[in-house]
Amino acid sequence: MRKLLLASAFALATATAAHSANIVETAKGAGTFNTLLAAAQAAGLADALATTDNLTVFAPTDEAFAALPEGTVENLLKPENKDQLVAILSYHVVPQKIMSGQISDGSAEVATLKGSGDKTITVEKSASGVTVDGANVVTADVEADNGVIHVIDKVILPSD
Repeated sequence: MRKLLLASAFALATATAAHSANIVETAKGAGTFNTLLAAAQAAGLADALATTDNLTVFAPTDEAFAALPEGTVENLLKPENKDQLVAILSYHVVPQKIMSGQISDGSAEVATLKGSGDKTITVEKSASGVTVDGANVVTADVEADNGVIHVIDKVILPSD
């Protein structure tokens, strides 16, 4: 009985600790979002991702960024390209917490935090999974204090 209580206490402490990190801290802890975090820092968005409540981030992995044409990331990280970087990163963020169970079958346009031009992403759910503007959601529902991360396999780019 004592072992069961200790195991339950450990599980509860671990679950509580898992939800005591914001989106940025959660992404850092995962270890597969270094490029995304560097880009968010360069764009001046890291603090907003850490402190704004009820966000959904469709987060491309380092591997997804590496799949972009050579030199793309380096070019986007230059100070003179900050506006373009902000537009791309904010296109990956929805101003509400959306868990995978809340996504209906079919296709829906979802508003992002992108400031102008193409502001919506297409979220599609089918028997084969969920896609966001053609990127596959490879891991869903990574919860953080201030929202949720859904891991995607490519960087999604606004059309403008």
